Amino acid sequence: MKKLVYSLVLFGLVVMSQPNQAQFKDWGTKFGFRGNALFPENEFSNLGFGGNDDFSFDSYKLSYLIEGFLGIELTRAVEFQLVAGYGRYSGKALFGSGVDYGEYQTTIIPLNLRLRVSPWDVPVWNPYFYIGGGIMKFDINTKPNAGVGGVPVEDNGWVGIIPLGLGAEFALTENVLIDVSLGGGISTSYDLDGYRSGADDIWDSYFTVGVGFTLTGESCSSDRDNDGLGKCDEEKIGTDPKNPDTDGDGLMDGEEYLTYSTNPLQVDTDNDGLNDYAEIMKYKTNPLNADTDGDGLKDGDEVLKYKTDPLKTDTDGDGLTDGDEVLKYKTKPLKADTDGDKLSDGDEVLKYKTDPLNKDTDGDGLSDYVEIMTYQTNPLKADTDGGTVNDGIEVNRGTDPLDPKDDVIKINAPIVLEGITFATNKYDITPESETVLQEGALKTLQTYPDITVEISGHTDNVGSNAYNQKLSQRRADAVKAWLVARGISADRIIAVGYGEERPRVANNTSENRRLNRRIEFKRIK
Repeated sequence: MKKLVYSLVLFGLVVMSQPNQAQFKDWGTKFGFRGNALFPENEFSNLGFGGNDDFSFDSYKLSYLIEGFLGIELTRAVEFQLVAGYGRYSGKALFGSGVDYGEYQTTIIPLNLRLRVSPWDVPVWNPYFYIGGGIMKFDINTKPNAGVGGVPVEDNGWVGIIPLGLGAEFALTENVLIDVSLGGGISTSYDLDGYRSGADDIWDSYFTVGVGFTLTGESCSSDRDNDGLGKCDEEKIGTDPKNPDTDGDGLMDGEEYLTYSTNPLQVDTDNDGLNDYAEIMKYKTNPLNADTDGDGLKDGDEVLKYKTDPLKTDTDGDGLTDGDEVLKYKTKPLKADTDGDKLSDGDEVLKYKTDPLNKDTDGDGLSDYVEIMTYQTNPLKADTDGGTVNDGIEVNRGTDPLDPKDDVIKINAPIVLEGITFATNKYDITPESETVLQEGALKTLQTYPDITVEISGHTDNVGSNAYNQKLSQRRADAVKAWLVARGISADRIIAVGYGEERPRVANNTSENRRLNRRIEFKRIK
């Protein structure tokens, strides 16, 4: 007996070391057979439960039970078995006193139904326990010696049987299992050993140690690779029932097909450059839509190439979609103001029509932002007022870029510097005259640094012509000196005195004579 137990344990360890992944669950149907060593339990032979209290193997002879069965899966943990067997129930008729009453031998044919429970879902082996009920045909072939005291027994008939036990299945191949079990059966008869002792008799029963082979089928729900897809679904889709991740994208076939509706045969279902696992688990994009946010860029390009947000149409929030920025305008989808002119790319393109790649679209020396926000000039037109001088020059020299009149000073067009006064017969610049010169001649020469002017002095007709000519020259020279003293190059100023030769009006009244005493400013080059 010890050798038998050791052999079974050793065999189980060898089988468990094999790499086969048998179909323990979702098999649908199975059938097989078992060979059992049978140990009777009755008045003559027992394992401590019968009438003979002295345990000994002396009462045992070779007994066996061969079983065939058909199993039907009820759930992943419970199966229903129909079992039929044929065996010999035999031994020596010995009592504890050592008296030998010969032998008994009975043919048994049990038929029973069993519920077998496998609550543990473990790889390589499948432990279980079972209990059932049925009937058993028996025929007594040999009875103990007639001299043994007792009551009459039935020689044959049908009795009830309750099988129960435990065991484990081990994988030989994917569909072939070896079954090792310890169990037994309790009959409702006292007669299997051909003897009844009387009132203290026990039901005849038996223990078994069995080894068998099982062939498994497969149900549609069979999921060998535990990917969430049954056998029939995998066959329909074309996935590998032995590989939970057929396309190797990091998602199990069941997740792809049932949860995400992606193609478990294709790593990148939508061909956007990202595998389905990355889209679902990392980037949260739609693995069935190459462009999740509809911005014109594939999710893969957004993530891997442009670093934009595949879930956001306008990553930098500048009013342009990422696709338009990259493909149409060549702007940066991660920078709202690509050219750094303080106008967003979207405003430049959609609102102002300026170039988002050029700070100064019209090349007038003013940035688009400064033109729009500060001077209200046209950023698409270098000379907003059309006066021949561009906006940048006008702003820099202080003229109005919205007024064409101040763009240039006409040559030989004299300007009277009203307000410049001199004391009678004097040529000193008065404080009142300095204000006029500051706002007139000085500012003009500073504003237009490329012009040359004539400062001319004029008098009325009081006094001699020669005197008046000298006085007008001195007054022109005084104005020139004042301007030079304030930074204007002397080369740009020609001072001329015309005396009384060029009156503005007739010298016939004191007012007219006052008007004729003047300084004129004229561009000559």
